[in-house]
Amino acid sequence: MTVPGRRSSTFTMLLRSGFTDPSAAARLLESDALAPVRTDPVLLDALGATADPDLALRGLVRLAEAQRAEDRPALLDTLVSSKPLRDRLLGVLGASEALADHLARHPRDWQALVTYEAADLHPGLAEFEQCLAEGHDPVALRVAYRRCLLSIAARDVCGTIDVAQTAAELADLATATLRAALRIASAAAPQDAARCRLAVIAMGKCGGNELNYVSDVDVIFVAEAANGAGGADAADGGNGRNRGNGATNGSANGDEHKALQAATRLASHLMRICSETTVEGSIWPVDANLRPEGRNGPLVRTLSSHLAYYQRWAKTWEFQALLKARAVAGDPELGAAYVDAINPLVWQAAERENFVADVQQMRRRVVDNIPASQVDRELKLGPGGLRDVEFAVQLLQLVHGRSDATLRSGTTLDALHALAAGGYVGRADAAQLNDAYRFLRAMEHRIQLHRLRRTHLVPEDEADLRRLGRSLGLRTEPVVELNKAWRRHASVVRRLHEKLFYRPLLDAVAQLAPGETRLSPRAAGQRLEALGYADPAAALRHLEALASGVTRKAAIQRTLLPVMLGWFADSADPDAGLLGFRKVSDALGKTPWYLRLLRDEGAAAENLARVLSAGRLAPDLLMRAPEAVALLGDPEGLQPRTHEALLQEVLAAVGRADSAEAAVTAARGVRRRELFRTAAADIIASYGTEDSPAETDRGALVDRVGRAVSDLTAATVAGALRAAVRDQWGDTLPTRFAVIGVGRFGGHELGYGSDADVLFVHEPREGVDEQDAAKAAQTVIAEMRRLLQLPTADPPLLIDADLRPEGRSGPLVRTLASYAAYYRRWSLTWESQALLRAAPVAGDPDLGRRFIDLIDPLRYPAEGLGDDAVREIRRLKARMESERLPRGADPTLHTKLGRGGLSDVEWTVQLLQMRHAWAEPALRTTRTREALAAAHAAGLIPAEEAQILDEAWVLATRVRNAVMLVRGRAGDTFPSEARELAAVGRYLGYAEGTVGEMLDDYRRTTRRARAVVDDLFYGG
Repeated sequence: MTVPGRRSSTFTMLLRSGFTDPSAAARLLESDALAPVRTDPVLLDALGATADPDLALRGLVRLAEAQRAEDRPALLDTLVSSKPLRDRLLGVLGASEALADHLARHPRDWQALVTYEAADLHPGLAEFEQCLAEGHDPVALRVAYRRCLLSIAARDVCGTIDVAQTAAELADLATATLRAALRIASAAAPQDAARCRLAVIAMGKCGGNELNYVSDVDVIFVAEAANGAGGADAADGGNGRNRGNGATNGSANGDEHKALQAATRLASHLMRICSETTVEGSIWPVDANLRPEGRNGPLVRTLSSHLAYYQRWAKTWEFQALLKARAVAGDPELGAAYVDAINPLVWQAAERENFVADVQQMRRRVVDNIPASQVDRELKLGPGGLRDVEFAVQLLQLVHGRSDATLRSGTTLDALHALAAGGYVGRADAAQLNDAYRFLRAMEHRIQLHRLRRTHLVPEDEADLRRLGRSLGLRTEPVVELNKAWRRHASVVRRLHEKLFYRPLLDAVAQLAPGETRLSPRAAGQRLEALGYADPAAALRHLEALASGVTRKAAIQRTLLPVMLGWFADSADPDAGLLGFRKVSDALGKTPWYLRLLRDEGAAAENLARVLSAGRLAPDLLMRAPEAVALLGDPEGLQPRTHEALLQEVLAAVGRADSAEAAVTAARGVRRRELFRTAAADIIASYGTEDSPAETDRGALVDRVGRAVSDLTAATVAGALRAAVRDQWGDTLPTRFAVIGVGRFGGHELGYGSDADVLFVHEPREGVDEQDAAKAAQTVIAEMRRLLQLPTADPPLLIDADLRPEGRSGPLVRTLASYAAYYRRWSLTWESQALLRAAPVAGDPDLGRRFIDLIDPLRYPAEGLGDDAVREIRRLKARMESERLPRGADPTLHTKLGRGGLSDVEWTVQLLQMRHAWAEPALRTTRTREALAAAHAAGLIPAEEAQILDEAWVLATRVRNAVMLVRGRAGDTFPSEARELAAVGRYLGYAEGTVGEMLDDYRRTTRRARAVVDDLFYGG
């Protein structure tokens, strides 16, 4: 047979058979090793049916060439005469380059595939143990292991066994291998074997009877002295962590100590036998890092030591891992005693505080640790991957397995089937996830089988994808079909929390078709409790009210609620989120656009869930006008509006009103809506959503809130001023009148709970008596205050004028000339300091500008402050620290007056402004962060110290905002109630259960800031 050209019929035939390199294939077919069968059409058809015909043919030629001359005819004759052997052998050669290498080294091992007939296609543990019995040393064990692996792979690629059976047989083979390795280790050290009883506990996929072709085999070792009782009570083995050489804490028993040392040597030898690489390769790594204390703990412990650790120190994820624990090798009684002892602990894990949050946090941590370049190809750990299914199934098992023993399987698919049978998962949902899991596991198996390497990454090379697709039966367009199927199944898995965890809660309160199963009220309550709901009974009532019935509203709610329950559960207060959702739905449920918005605008539903469960302020604002929920579905709806737009809307609303009360009610309604817009945007940016991660520039968030609330307050004050004037004087007040914002108001740094600090200034119009003008101005101020504090559904706006000259004892309003006279004769240094953040916010703009011109020389004194003035400011600050901090307040956690808090940073920046702004124009700003940046740019403060102060100021401001958002009332320190404190932590970006870390970070940040303040403010 000559090598064909591109026009030959042989070339075309090979191409049609699936060969990608027909020329090379033709040359291989011409080899002497295949001479007797090269023209047999059965062989060519069989090669074309493999995953990679080119690879299969190369492997076949190598195998034939490796045969002894007298053995080759038997191979070739059997190859063409026996279809089962042909399919198995060529199937393996076309799927696994590594097993082809094994057959080339051990050419007689192909005969292992002949022995499997229809009656014995499914060997069990006993058969594998018998096959491995000839492995009396590590090298022989590796050869025997590969021979067994060859038989599993052959039946896998031919479809004789499915993916679950393949995984189970691989676990059985691993069990037999561990037993054989322990036998070899014991034979090498008979004295050690006689001194101890050692049991090997399989964990992970091996323990769950669902092993991969190439995977770490996770184990735990437990041992006792040869004459010891295997089920010793935990109290006999110490009461703490066991660090060191493996001896149980508190144990003085010399025999036990020697037994543990002997067991450690045996266990270490077992691990080396399986893990070390020889000319025959390695079997797989044995990983014992799931043991108590991980790699830092002793390799082997007694049973009592294990129990002592799990009862006192173990984390939630360790109990989740123990769900798959199975005794596989060594002393069977000790292994059984271990499993019996830890089982009750496993099924009590769901009662631990923050159980679901711990499991979900672990899952997020796994995803976060995937390199960005691999996340889209990660079949196991990536979003929509195998681990998502496994985590969700295990979560449900741990929650409901407490009272339902039928769920206590270590095998994912068996557990999923049991969950469906018990009504804990919808049957259709379970079927979809079963299909997705099987497909993804099959992909994983075939990827690993190629070179027998431990990988979970979908290949990028076209040839590898083609072989992978063909191995799964996708033959028309293997690459296209593979990617399509993979993405489809991954999409199903990505919805697993909705499908597995939340939807059955609705079935528990909804009317189901006859024959359908649903969660019992007890099981539904258990699930809600595990999710973090403090009042499961109330939550079930809310679900029933929302989802029951046959109306269109109920149908859409049943579609929305599963995923919304997940978002609520991801918050610090799921109960509040669900209650808020019920209230909003009751108010708007009959409004056509409301449910359509949540159903069709993906971001709207998640945004609403985040807002409703983040605290009291935003939901309270929303409940007063539920139609504001429309803002959450508009891409531009959460963008802050400009001061000009707000002022125009407020003044227009005031102009349309019939009375001053109605006018300010309208203005306050605008304020309420815009406060909600600002708070919602802040919460969503701080928490992040599935489609948009949390904003990392915390300073930008603070600036945005400060600017938005300050602009809104200025517009509201302007509206109240217009209403008060119009109601009594029409369009013209007898005196020009301006409102000057001071403090945070003038600095555009207002928080949600801030009052509006102001000064009032007026100037009589020409021909108006000064007393009449002053009376008119005072009347306007009194009316503005009254209107802004009228009891309505909207939050009041408090106007505070205590920073005026002479404080509360001075006149409420002065003329511009009076201010000039006072500041010229009586002004103190602290009053000049207070004016640093003065800016016009409402009223006559020309008068406001002239007031600023008046005070600029005071707040930015020529040649800076003298030494006496600096000392006065320092004395005043020190006195304020000692006198104004509330009794009992923790000075390390008080955001305003505490160490390194707002007051420290602001006074330091203001001192720099008063000393240097006369020479540095950039310092002439009312905004703290701008002034700090200008001070650094002018060389007045090093970059590191400026950053420390900025970070502390931003953090303290965010804490104050968080307290208001969470509690609905202002506060200067962290809440004491646990849920409120957790909610503050979530707003600040801390995961569930990390409140202590949040407080430590706050103290560390402000402590560093205080050190800078001591240097710059008191020492500079």
